Amino acid sequence: MSQDNNCIFCQIIAGRQAAEIVYRDGLVTAFQDIHPIAPIHILITPNKHIPSLNQITTDDQQLIGYLFSIAKKLAAQYEIEQSGYRLVLNTGKDAGQSVLHIHLHLLGGKSMPVKFG
Repeated sequence: MSQDNNCIFCQIIAGRQAAEIVYRDGLVTAFQDIHPIAPIHILITPNKHIPSLNQITTDDQQLIGYLFSIAKKLAAQYEIEQSGYRLVLNTGKDAGQSVLHIHLHLLGGKSMPVKFG
């Protein structure tokens, strides 16, 4: 599995940086966001270093789908699967991607109106 020693998420996955891990397996690590924008704000990231959605390959298709499966599992664990939750995947600086390691934001625990623009 490839990792980038300069990537904060790779450091968290490797245990070299502290984080509140809520889920971990051989493919994915999920942890609490340190700057939450909702009562539940979990980052779900592959253990493999992939800088952004623009760098995924056909070999990554199952892994990307697996991220969404883990999001569903965590939504149930945090009891927001019925009230609703939002999954956000930012790609690039203009979209708000601040860490160049692909990750889903699982947001929930409050009503979130749709606002664009």
